[in-house]
Amino acid sequence: MRFRPLRPASAITADPIEVPEPPERMRAAVIDAPGGPDALHLGELPVPTPVLSELLVRVVAAGINQIDAKTRAGAGLSGSLKDFPVALGFDFSGIVVKAPYESHPLQPGSEVFGMVPFPRSGGSYAEYAVVPSLSVARKPSTLSHVEAAGVPLAALTAWGLVVETARAHEGQRMLIHAGSGGVGHFAVQIADYFGAHVTATTSSHNTAWMRELGASTVIDYATTRFEDVVSQMDVVIDLVGNAHEQTSTRSLRVLRPGGLHIVVPTGASPGYAEAAEAAGVRATGYKVVPDGSALATIGRLLDSGSVQVYVDKVFDLADAAAAHAELELGHARGKIVLRLSDD
Repeated sequence: MRFRPLRPASAITADPIEVPEPPERMRAAVIDAPGGPDALHLGELPVPTPVLSELLVRVVAAGINQIDAKTRAGAGLSGSLKDFPVALGFDFSGIVVKAPYESHPLQPGSEVFGMVPFPRSGGSYAEYAVVPSLSVARKPSTLSHVEAAGVPLAALTAWGLVVETARAHEGQRMLIHAGSGGVGHFAVQIADYFGAHVTATTSSHNTAWMRELGASTVIDYATTRFEDVVSQMDVVIDLVGNAHEQTSTRSLRVLRPGGLHIVVPTGASPGYAEAAEAAGVRATGYKVVPDGSALATIGRLLDSGSVQVYVDKVFDLADAAAAHAELELGHARGKIVLRLSDD
């Protein structure tokens, strides 16, 4: 048997794309201490330095999530914040500035999207971010950076809930609370893609949209108690919790024996595991996993049109406080995104 000789390193190293060297400091939307939306303001931070397998990315757009607002307000992950001022945010879409090594698949100039390891590092509300290479994927070619920035945390959460935890399949009966929100609108689409019969709760002005996304049954939570019209659900994906009208407790009544209740908001339904056991159903919480491989799969679904991201409003970085105030109104359809620079 004859073996082909190894090519020299120069033959397997892609020609680098010229990307400007980053500055020493960068603009960022930061907080100096927990507080209301006005605690967010423009500041300057040092540009972070990647180590080992990390990438340095120039952030073009950053998605906003509920966990960001909770952390800013002194809940969420605020207990893990050590040094102020600090930039918040998990989601980003941007351009690789520095790769870990010469033949890494994501070289300078590559367009990527993903999740930064906040609060272990600075957040994505900044012009540059370091991110583990296994937590990113190539940006879907059909999406702008603003659209792509609205995807990672919400879509990965939905994927983990629907595919990895609920194991969505043909004919499965799934109730998704808050179907028109960031996570919810992805969960509805992914569950429908895998053949589940989806029931979604939402507000009246989103009912038609929920049907467009794949919900077979849509319930206006303001006029109808969901437990009055559904029963024998295989799975409830609870994106609300008991913080609003005892949604978790009421959800236990609509599950079949042995059905699965997945509660997402941390601390919103204390004692849910014991209540589920007493009701004869299964229950679990869920935490998002920043899995670049799963994100790449989601990216292919986005490029094919099987799944769509809806960006409700876009704010400039300087208006991060207004973006958080809008998020906390609770009326956003899909996602709110910060734009840091042009695509």
